[in-house]
Parts: sequence; C-alpha cells; structure tokens
Amino acid sequence: MKTDRDENLTPLPEKLEAAYKKIIHGIEEVLPADVLRKKLLKADQSNTPLVIKAGFDPTAPDLHLGHTVLLQKLKTFQELGHHVYFLIGDYTAMIGDPTGKSETRKPLTEEEVLKNAQTYKDQVFKILDPEKTKIVFNSKWLEKLNLKSILSLTAKYTVARLLERDDFSKRYQSGQPISLVEFLYPLMQGYDSVEMKADVELGGTDQKFNLLVGRDLQAQYGQEPQCIITLPLLVGLDGEKKMSKSLGNYVSIQEEPGNIYGKLMSISDDLMWQYFALLSDLSLDQIEALRNETINGSRHPKEVKSFFSEEITARFHSKEIAAQAKAEWDRIHNPDKRGLPDDIPLFKLPENEAPNGSIGILNGLRLSGLVGSNGEAKRLIQSGGLYLLINEEDAQTIHDEKMELKTGRYTFRSGKRKFIIIEVP
Repeated sequence: MKTDRDENLTPLPEKLEAAYKKIIHGIEEVLPADVLRKKLLKADQSNTPLVIKAGFDPTAPDLHLGHTVLLQKLKTFQELGHHVYFLIGDYTAMIGDPTGKSETRKPLTEEEVLKNAQTYKDQVFKILDPEKTKIVFNSKWLEKLNLKSILSLTAKYTVARLLERDDFSKRYQSGQPISLVEFLYPLMQGYDSVEMKADVELGGTDQKFNLLVGRDLQAQYGQEPQCIITLPLLVGLDGEKKMSKSLGNYVSIQEEPGNIYGKLMSISDDLMWQYFALLSDLSLDQIEALRNETINGSRHPKEVKSFFSEEITARFHSKEIAAQAKAEWDRIHNPDKRGLPDDIPLFKLPENEAPNGSIGILNGLRLSGLVGSNGEAKRLIQSGGLYLLINEEDAQTIHDEKMELKTGRYTFRSGKRKFIIIEVP
C-alpha cells in the first residue's frame, strides 16, 4: 500500500488510529495520507461524519465481485459512522468512461442506463446497510448545466493536463481519435465531488486520474479538496485481466449459489490469495496464517479455497445455502462422492429440428443453450472439454464433432460445472 507521506503523520487517538488502519486495509493508495488522518480527527472532534463517495456507471446490469471490493470498503466507512453515498453515474454513463479504452466508446442510451441503474439499486444492499446508504444520481445536477456552466467548468482544466492521462496520451500519440466528449468525462466525474462536497472518494486504481481531477476542481470552487483512496483491481477468473462482464471472467453477485461457489473453486491457488485480501472479512494476520499453513503442508490449498468460496457464497445468500452449495460441489467433484446435480436442465429438442430422429452434436449443443454457437461447440469438443455422462461415475470425453444424436436422452457436461440433458424425439 502506497501513501503520499509515511512520515510525520498527524498523531491520532488510539480509537481513530484503529479506524485509520481498518480503512487502509487492502487498499492500494491513499492521497494525501495525512489529509485522511486530519479529516478523521476533525470529524471526531466536531462529531460530524465524513461524506464518502463512490461512483458506479450503470454500463451493465450486474454487479460482480470486482465491484464489491469498493462496496466492502464503503461498508467499513458505514461501520465507522460516516455518511456513504452510492453515486449512480446515470448521466456520465451516457458519455462513456474512456478509462482504459483504445478507441471511442459507444455511449449507452437513456433507456439502457435507467434499466441498469435500477438493477444496481436492487443489488447494492446485499452488502451496504440500506439505512446508512444514500443513493444519488448525477443527472440531478449534471443535466441542469447549461452551455455557460459547461464552458466555465472546462476553463478550469487544460488539454495538456488531460493528455497527461495515460490512455489519452497513448491514443493521441498513436493517432487514435479522441472525442471532445471524452475529455468531458473526468471533468463531469470531478464535478460530482464538487456538488456532493465529498470528503473522501473511492475508486479502482484505473480511476486515479479522475479522482484527482475531483480534488483539483473542489479547490477551484473554493472547497476543501477530497482525499482519494484507490483499491486494486480484482483479477478475473482467467487470472490475467481485470474482472469484467465483457470478458466473461466475472462472478456476478446475482448468480445462483452453486455458480458462485463453483467459479471461485476454479481460480488458481496463487490467485486465491489476492481474492482473500480483497474480498474476505478475515484480517491480514488470519489470511497470512492460512497461507503459512498451505506452505508448511498442514492445510491443502483446496481446503482453504473451499473455506473462502463458502464465505463469499454466504455473503450473497446465507450460510445454510452456502453449505448446500459446497456439499453439492463436493458430491460432483470429489472422487469419493462423485455424482450428478439434482437440477440438471432438460432440453427437449423440437421435432422439426430432428425430422429423421437425428441431429448433429454441434447443432444440438447450440440449440440446448449449453454453448452459444456451433463454433463454440466445435472448440469445446476439440479442447476435450465435453463429456457424455454414462452414469454417476462414468464420463466419456467426446472427440467426434460430427457425432449424431439419435432418438433418446443424452447427459452432457461442459468443463466442471455446466450440465444439460438433451432429449432427441
């Protein structure tokens, strides 16, 4: 964890020092570190809670575990008695955040944004306390800005400063177009902090530039600049890129418990420790103790991963349901208990798709929904990831992409978690 200054920090009473350490647990950076300490001290002495802000653009309908890294930190501030604002960027989502983009992003329609925003409202309270959370939409103030106000806002920041931003700089140097509306995005996000008079703003490491713009604009508008806290980006299930729905390497908090548990059990042993650090409620000391136990051999990594998977599944469902998901996963994957799920979906092939009582396996898998296309089905077979289940103990790997499914029932497994029964008339 990086701080602006690690020396000569403002001393805090024992209670506030403990709160400060709880806040910075698992974060990447706090800027300026001493400003956060001073704000905590001032809030305590004046008995005035801090205004904590985190913005979420509703660009997709589901919140995933990557989003919950921020939500868990917001929850920490709630537990410490501060005012948490969950800002839905319904207006900025229609501009499109250019962060990390190599080309101009297609803006969302107002209808798409409002639909996604509603799902965010439904999901956020799986973590945050509804009685201590204020949900706000930045359209409340941004759509009221007239041309004069926007020109005044743009006058407070230079193009040179905006081009210091890494993704803008790379696109400019490579000749990739940058629209003027993209330049407006960090200004609009920064203006949110002005309107909200935020004391602290949280965001992923990729949002650092935008968060700093908020500090600068608050100073320009005569406000006390916010402190910013950046958190690491959660790596997706693939172990390579950040968790993202568009990349398909995500775990949605809306998923069925068996899916959450199973997906988390699929991550690598090395990646597991980042997930522990960013998502688990365990302390750093407890996590380190578990890690040492896997190193000295007193605990198997799979056992520790199961503990973590059950903890996260319970967070979005319940302890009882999480325990059932674990038992079901063990029954399917444990060699000593191997079996089949009780709720395998049944797909009855329409007669017109098999007029002669037969259908090619690629078409059958696509129509059943197990895969999205014939090409995906072909790749699945070529990779050795498709199995025909003979009974609860025997599975046959399918290698023939020209296999014909004739009248009868076929139980298929894709990878470790996806099952389908295809019935050919």
